Amino acid sequence: MSPTARPAPRSLGELFWAFSWLSLQGFGGVLAVVHRELVDKRRWLTEAEFLEDWAVAQVMPGPNVCNLALMFGDRHAGWRGAATALVGLLAVPMLLLLALGTLLTQGADQPQVAGALRGMGAVAAGLMAGAGLKLLTSLRGHVLGFVLVLLLAALSFLGVVVLHLGLHLIVLGVGGLACLLTANALHRKRAP
Repeated sequence: MSPTARPAPRSLGELFWAFSWLSLQGFGGVLAVVHRELVDKRRWLTEAEFLEDWAVAQVMPGPNVCNLALMFGDRHAGWRGAATALVGLLAVPMLLLLALGTLLTQGADQPQVAGALRGMGAVAAGLMAGAGLKLLTSLRGHVLGFVLVLLLAALSFLGVVVLHLGLHLIVLGVGGLACLLTANALHRKRAP
């Protein structure tokens, strides 16, 4: 489907409510929800566009999903779209969080409250793992080849989980290496 024929937000209101709905579904991480809403359900982004935008959003300073909302909104409605998507992402959850925070301070010592929060954390971790596995299949067509992409992912995992390296070192080291290898592979692919 060509980019012009693909669905897009028809108004700032639709953009606002789409990002509000998206943010209300996430708890502790919204990668899976963002992918499902923007790629699978609304079809506002293709799989490849989502991967590119998410990669850029991760490198930019600030929360990934906020960066994605700004980029997406700007692409479809300029600065007004960027502001609308970001406000949609943050406004309703912020109001709910303030209300919930007020209630939780009164019941913070209750074991049921602590158990519910631990349970939601486990669900969020499962959603993130599922989204990662789903995105992994789309990397089969990467110019570096699936095995090298998996090796780079393993290096990142090793650096963060085993060696406890800072994220900035992983982005500069493994990310920089991945960018150089990809640029080289694309250059070789274009050359006759």
